[in-house]
Amino acid sequence: MSQEIYDLIVIGGGSAALSAGIYAGRAMLDTLIIEKDKIGGQVTTTSEIVNYPAIRATTGPELMEEMRLQALDFGVEFTTDEIIDVDLSQTVKTVKSATKTYQAYAVIIATGASARKIGFPGEVEFTGRGIAYCSTCDGEFFQGLDIFVLGGGYAAAEEAVYLTRYGKSVTMIIREPDFTCAKLTAEAAKQHPDIKIVYNTEVKEITGDDFVRKAVFFNNETGEETTYEAPEGSTFGMFVFAGNKPSTEIFEGKIELDRGYVPTNENMETNVPGVYAAGDLRIKELRQIVTAVADGAIAATNAQKYVTEEKTKAGLPIVNARLETRLAKQHEASKETKPKEKQAVKSSGNNTWFPDAMREQLGGIFGKLTKDVTLLQVMDSSEEKSLELNSFLTEFASLSDKILLETIQKGEKADLVEEYGIDKLPSVVVLNDQGEYTGIKFSGIPSGHEVNSIVLAVYNVGSAGQPIEEPVVAKIKELPKKKVQIFVSLTCHYCPDVVASCQRIASLNHNVEAEMIDIGVFPELKTEKKIMSVPAMIIDDEEIVFGSKNMEEIIEILEK
Repeated sequence: MSQEIYDLIVIGGGSAALSAGIYAGRAMLDTLIIEKDKIGGQVTTTSEIVNYPAIRATTGPELMEEMRLQALDFGVEFTTDEIIDVDLSQTVKTVKSATKTYQAYAVIIATGASARKIGFPGEVEFTGRGIAYCSTCDGEFFQGLDIFVLGGGYAAAEEAVYLTRYGKSVTMIIREPDFTCAKLTAEAAKQHPDIKIVYNTEVKEITGDDFVRKAVFFNNETGEETTYEAPEGSTFGMFVFAGNKPSTEIFEGKIELDRGYVPTNENMETNVPGVYAAGDLRIKELRQIVTAVADGAIAATNAQKYVTEEKTKAGLPIVNARLETRLAKQHEASKETKPKEKQAVKSSGNNTWFPDAMREQLGGIFGKLTKDVTLLQVMDSSEEKSLELNSFLTEFASLSDKILLETIQKGEKADLVEEYGIDKLPSVVVLNDQGEYTGIKFSGIPSGHEVNSIVLAVYNVGSAGQPIEEPVVAKIKELPKKKVQIFVSLTCHYCPDVVASCQRIASLNHNVEAEMIDIGVFPELKTEKKIMSVPAMIIDDEEIVFGSKNMEEIIEILEK
């Protein structure tokens, strides 16, 4: 068990959690934010934000990144881990993952909520074949097609407007007699010339073959049925925005829950002293970014009072020495970097892929590399995307002397190309310090959200890698020979976790090949592989699995 005791642990990484971190850090609490996936939560799927005070227009990812940096400014510590159990009954709370135990005097639960499925016939079967839940992840798959949006709340109204940039038509299917969101948000959809709205209507069923082909709707007042059929040889999209399910399963029996939601008072206090809740998992009327950040601020402010009282009772220093050290280092680092001129970026093209702040962050990660890692690119100098990938890799390799870039021209070293299974360009494979192919491959340019994937790939090959429990490592090493292709979109925030998990498996077992494929670079594969949603894993060119999966789930799939 770790002997470090934080003042505050925030479980979750969305807007409520980041707001709590900002307020807690500013109040000089030694704070740790634990997020299992990507910082930002559901907000990162929001294409446009125009109702956040003082910010006239932004995107979800941009707003969340600013909040993350602001929390870092106040000395908040971040870690990526999945919490599987908690003990909140003692003065010092215990939070456990598969590999580590964390402790704190106070805990803020900000795990948010996940998209809720409606449950109509065909919804599960056609997920990834026409049914989708994230417009920024999957909207581009429905270019020029008819799109239906199910729901009448904030998300449905906002995302319907966003989807008009892709769809030939957008039709909102609302089971209520009117929208359930604010009038201004609803009016944006109502007044949009490319959106049709049908009220008091629900989906009876959807049917098809490889893709959805037909939808049957019914009026819940009259019982009248209507049928939509896609044009011959075509398909359509159906985006489901039917509310959210609170992500609170691990807290059952630990705090009071009401249908999965967490009841709190106006101070965000749960029924357990020192435990607070913030964000969409709370019972409340309005679930928006602005209410989530308000929850986080209130929770952190009251957590500060609680922690101060507990430390005073125990005769402990109010301000944690570890936090003071962390803040002092940050202050010194900022003084050192301010006078420096901006470093020239090593690049073979005109693009700058890694801004100074990111270079500094990646420098810390790559400083832990102990072995050389070679990125081998097969280059077609007559093709724009190959040149673009080379520009990206050249700058990426400049971040560490342990990262080596080797390029071979198309048509050269045919034996290696065949051995590594390089059948599409642009493409890069990862070799270890012995020059051996690790099974890790990127087809396309791993930019956008996928930067995280190539960073982790290099880290896992060039060092001890991300910690994994020994029983899980043993399972990975026993896996049979498998070829895993992970189809992604660079706008999808779920995709990098699937790519990273598959490639972590490949780094430990070279019988497993894990190839990231950017569907935007290879659009012909959408039709050939029958993919209309990401992330999508294809195993040995046969089995296809849609949706976000964790490492345990992926191992179970590969064991079959």
